[in-house]
This record gives sequence, C-alpha cells and structure tokens, in this order.
Amino acid sequence: MCSNNKLKIKHLYHIIDHLNRKEIKYQNQITYTKMQPPVKNGFNMFLGNSTEWRLSNGPAYLNSPPAYIEPESVTLDPSRAFLKDVKRLIVKVGTAVVTRSDGRLALGRLGALCEQLKELNSRGYEVILVTSGAVGLGRQRLRYRRLANSSFSDLQKPQGEFDGKACAAVGQSSLMALYDTMFSQLDVTSSQLLVNDGFFRDAGFRKQLSDTVHSLLDLRVIPIFNENDAVSTRKAPYEDSSGIFWDNDSLAGLLALELKADLLVLLSDVEGLYSGPPSDPNSKLIDTYVKEKHQKEITFGDKSRLGRGGMTAKVNAAVCAAYAGTPVIITSGYATDNIIRVLQGDRIGTVFHKDAHLWAHIKQVSAREMAISARDSSRRLQSLNSEERRKILLAVADALEKNLSLIMEENGVDIADAELAGLEKSLISRLALKPEKIAGLVKSVRMLADMKEPIGQILKRIELADKLTLERISCPLGVVLVIFESRPDALVQIAALAVRSGNGLLLKGGKEAKRSNAALHKVITSAIPETVGDKLIGLVTSREEIPDLLKLDDVIDLVVPRGSNKLVSQIKESTKIPVLGHSDGICHVYVDKAANIDMAKQIVKDAKIDYPAACNAMETLLVHKDLSETGGLNQLVAELTKEGVELYGGPRASGLLNITKTSSFHKEYSSLACTIEIVDDVSAAIDHIHQYGSSHTECIVTEDPEVAETFLRQVDSAAVFHNASTRFCDGARFGLGAEVGISTSRIHARGPVGVEGLLTSKWILRGSGQVVDGDRGVTYTHKELPIIA
Repeated sequence: MCSNNKLKIKHLYHIIDHLNRKEIKYQNQITYTKMQPPVKNGFNMFLGNSTEWRLSNGPAYLNSPPAYIEPESVTLDPSRAFLKDVKRLIVKVGTAVVTRSDGRLALGRLGALCEQLKELNSRGYEVILVTSGAVGLGRQRLRYRRLANSSFSDLQKPQGEFDGKACAAVGQSSLMALYDTMFSQLDVTSSQLLVNDGFFRDAGFRKQLSDTVHSLLDLRVIPIFNENDAVSTRKAPYEDSSGIFWDNDSLAGLLALELKADLLVLLSDVEGLYSGPPSDPNSKLIDTYVKEKHQKEITFGDKSRLGRGGMTAKVNAAVCAAYAGTPVIITSGYATDNIIRVLQGDRIGTVFHKDAHLWAHIKQVSAREMAISARDSSRRLQSLNSEERRKILLAVADALEKNLSLIMEENGVDIADAELAGLEKSLISRLALKPEKIAGLVKSVRMLADMKEPIGQILKRIELADKLTLERISCPLGVVLVIFESRPDALVQIAALAVRSGNGLLLKGGKEAKRSNAALHKVITSAIPETVGDKLIGLVTSREEIPDLLKLDDVIDLVVPRGSNKLVSQIKESTKIPVLGHSDGICHVYVDKAANIDMAKQIVKDAKIDYPAACNAMETLLVHKDLSETGGLNQLVAELTKEGVELYGGPRASGLLNITKTSSFHKEYSSLACTIEIVDDVSAAIDHIHQYGSSHTECIVTEDPEVAETFLRQVDSAAVFHNASTRFCDGARFGLGAEVGISTSRIHARGPVGVEGLLTSKWILRGSGQVVDGDRGVTYTHKELPIIA
C-alpha cells in the first residue's frame, strides 16, 4: 500500500478514535456519515472494504474528509457556516487577475487557479469557471503581430488602437488553448462555452444551456464560460451596460442563478470589499456585506485597470446573486490557495448572503476588543495578592493533569493531519505532545507557582530629601502578543508565565497545532477564576487578525515571535510595538585542542540528538585543526554518525572527511544533520561564530582555563557555555520555571526569557507635602536606602 494511502487511513482512524461514533458531528454541525461505496473502483478494490465519507448535503469522499477541509476549519465561523453545504460552485476570474500589470498573462496565477479547480474537481465538487482576459490577450498578440510586420517608417507613425471585437476573436482561442493545456497537464478535461447577452432572452436556449452544463458536470468536465465579445451587439463593450448582463461579473451572477450554484466566488486583485479605496490606509476590509448597512457607506475606487468591471461591478453582481439565493464571496485571486481556503471556512474576503442582516446579533470580537479585554483582566489579576495568583497556577497544573487524555486526543489528530499533509519530520516532532512532555509542563507550572513573588518587588530605594523617598518597583508589562509556530507546549509555558507576571496575553499558534492549542487554551482558561476573567489569555484563531493586532501599539506592549527567520522579520517590519525574540537558532560547539575527547563526544552528541528540532540544538561543530591529526576529529565524527546524524562539511572538513560540502554555514537544520568545519584556534572559532551565527547559544569544550575565558568573554551571544551542552539554554533548566522564548536582542531581555523578562518597573515617590518651587525649598540628599523585604 502506498504511503499516502496509509496516511489517509491513519488520519481516518484518528478521527474515528477521537469521536468514536458512526455519525460524526462537529461543533458547527458539519456531519460526516459513514456509508458503503456505491460502486467498486480501482481505489476501493485496492483498499479492500473501503469506507466512503459524505459531507451532509455535499459531495462524497473516499476514506477521509477532503484534505483541504482541515481540522482548523471544522468549527466554522457563523458567517461561513453555509459553506458546509456547497457542492456546485462558480469561480469568476477577472482580467486583472488573469494578466499582469504590463498586460501579459499571469501564468503563475493561472496555474495556481487551475490546480485549485483540479483539486476541487477531484474531491467531488462541481466546478464552473467564468473567465475574462480574451480581449487583453488578443490585444497583446495583435500588437506583437503589428510590430513584426511593420517597417521602421511604419512604426514612426501614430499607432491606433485595435478594435475590441477583433481582439476578443484572436484572444479567445489563445485563452482557451492555454486553459486546455494547463488542465490537460492536471488530467482534467475542460470545455468552452461562449455566450451572448441575447441568448438568455430565449427560454429554449437557457434550458439547453442548463442541460449541457449538467451533462458536462456529470462527466467531471469543467465548463469554462466567457462572453463572446467578438460578435457582441453592444455598441461599446467597455461602456455599454445595457442588457441582461453587461460584463463577466454579472454573467457569473446570472449563471449562478440559472445553474443553481451553491456558491459564487469572484476573484479580484484585492482581498475583498473595503469601506473605501484599498489604497486608503483608513479603509477597512468588510468581512460580511449587509446591504442595509454598507450600501451607503462604501466609497469605490477606480474601475478595473484592464477589464470592464472593477469592484463596483463585482458588488452589483454579488448583491444580485446573493439576494436571489446564491451566496457570494469576493476574495483575492493573487493568493495561490484562496478558493480552497474559502471552502475551508477561513475568514477571508467579503461574504454576500441574503441572511447577512440576521447575523448582526453574532458578536465578532475585534482585535482591539480582545487586546483590551486581556489588559482589563491583567489589571484584575494584579490586584490579587501573591497567594491568590499562586493558587491560579496550581489550578492550571491540576487541570492539565486531569485533561491529559483530551489533550492527547486533539494532538493526535493534529499529528495525523500533519503527516497527511507531508509536513517535515522536524515540524511534526515539535508538534507532538507526549505524556512525559505534558508532565514536564505541569512540573514547570508548579515551579512557577512556588517562585518568589515577582510583582511589586522593590528594586531600588533612594532618599531624595528629608521625608521624600523614591522607590523603583517591578510591575507587569501589560499585554503581550506571542506568535509561535508548531509547538503547542509553548502555549502552556507562555500562559503560565503571563499569570505569574500579571500580564494579559494574546496567543497565535500555527494552524498545524490548532486542535492542540484550542484544547490547551480551554483547559488553562477554565482554571482562571471569574474575578479575573478567562479573557486574560486570548487565543487568536485566524492569521487575518494578526495585521490588526500589530497595529495596536496603544494596547499591546510587547510582541514575541517564536518561529522562522521569515516570521520574525515579517513581524518586525509590520509593527511599531517592541519585538522580542530570535530569528534563527544556529548554535555552535567548538572543541578545542585541549579538550577531553570523551567529554567532548558526550557534549556534542547531546547537543545534536537530545532534541534536534529545538532552537538550542547544535547546528555547527567547530574542531581545532590539531584534532584532525590526533584522531579526535574522527572520534567526534564516528559518534555523530553512529547516532544517524547527516554530516555536511565546510571547505576544509568536506575535503578531509570526504563528506558533502554545506551550501551555507548560516543554516539551521532542526533535524539529525549538522555542519562540521576545522578552525585554526579559538580566535578563528570566535570569528566564525560572529560571522555565521545567530547570537543564540555557543559552547567551548576545553581543559585550558585561559582559552575557555577568552571564549566566554569574547563570544557575543545570548548564552555562552564552557564544557556543557547547548541544550541547557532553556528557561526551565535555568530555574526560570518556563520561558516565553529565547531573545537574541540586546535590549530589555536576553537569552531565555522568564518572568523577569515580562516585567518592567515604575517609580513610586512617597512625600510629605514637598513642592519643587524652582528647587528653592528642597535640600536634596540622594542617599541610597536599604531595600526592605
């Protein structure tokens, strides 16, 4: 059996074990019902007694719900709940999406469009495409032909515009040939249907059109519609808006009603409908269009740069279709997966629905409201005494233990989904929550509970003048936003630190861990008393909310991104809020010529294989050149090879050891792989670390105290070790209880960031009626006073 089928079956078993019932009902009332397949096909026969799963009122799937209906979309937003019933959809792609800004075809976007439609077609959806772009493509080809056939003198003369109908005639065949080629590569059959406005006045034509389309859909053929501009009776195709339809947007809306589509997706060159021109920074994306509310509020920008439509045409078509019974979503056609995401129920684009006005009672918590709620709860938390805050943490630890099975079940489904999606092993390793890991988290939470009270500690006392005393005391930062990727255990650590430090917290985890994160969040917030409020810790479930959160520099006090270099860079570029974190974990171990080789072997092995996916795992091993002559290098290599570590070499090591040369020294493998290079001495090792490292954690193994001190003093990283594994760079191992992350910055906090890193300070002045009065009435003493515990 192929590995992909095994993964599908494993995914199915996780769902069955998780829900343990024949009819599986999720919170949003999507129902998967187990049925016997009506016919035997190659796939069924291959699997034996296969099981078919049908989405209630929707298409059928073999062996598991479709890959793109991910667990993260199972609990659908109320404004997207209708998507569970979609079987037939029409996708309209406009000229601005089909072509680039220079008028040429956007082949990458077209390819992504075809791949999405192929995926939907293969999963049982009935897909109809309405496409623009023929006129633009024809104009491009005619311009090229005129250029090729013109003399130099001809080109000096004014060049007139081409007739639009001629452009349509030339471009239509080229556009369809392109679609046919792309779909053929994906093993999909497509068909062309050219229509005119006048056709729809004929009831016989409309019936025949419906019958033809139904026949094509039954054959799993994708019908591709376009208006036949070449023979259109319009006087001016780009200005005449008379008739039953007047552009491909209105054609798509008309077809949605004629063909009884369940959904119409209008792809645009922007994310959806905005309250004003998208280029206006004050414009807001409208999630759900309510005619009674938005009709008079919206200011439209320019029309389409190439086609007849633009957002005005799309909104008109969407309103007509939606209020006649076919829901519509306007979203960007520039993204490579937006159609798939729409059907997942992701909150992207703008929804038009006839019942949208009835959804007004559904409260949508905005990013600002979530942040303000976290801040208000944090202030209530700060008002509690130390013992009360301690009890909250102990309750959190108890709740984690009691709900171990729930957490493991949800995490198991996440892992199965990750394997089915083909995610990297290192990511799946970070995703896994094993019982021993959860036990370690519980221990860390209890350790935090028993720590010395961090809030309100007097850090400094100064007598400014007689009976005028100044104190600097510790206090929470306020509200912290933490964005992390595939490590659900991070959620527990961060939440516990937030409670101990008195901060409000907003968490955004990776979609691959959404079930695990939701379960952990529910368990933790259930332990927070009502006097504080469970809004103390908010879980952000949609990445679309992140840009809005990053604008809240008046409410959110710190952003901590935990993840890839790309993630950290994007966050830093997108916000005015202070950012604390590290981008890469390129940790080095330098084995000096004076090292104890047996000790070095143990340290190197632990630093690499104890947890290869961790940011404090060794990624580069630097070895003194003398060890290549004494046999020490070979012993280190043998130790790593024995553990299955894949080795890559720098220019010197690759030639000496006959191993593959590394593509870059600045590489974080996060797996059983590492780079080896030979250096001349400790100074060369330090230079190498400064040039290629990420200022995270470095280690020297040596018995020479002078060399060790040189390394410890001169290496400019957050953590520098002597004769100890880099894996010790961890908040829990440092005795901090837990960590919100590891910072490689040089401001506020550096290294593992525990409770202290989430605190700031404020000044308290205690007087007895003193006034400044030009400093005439005060005699300053500026005397340091002992700190009273």
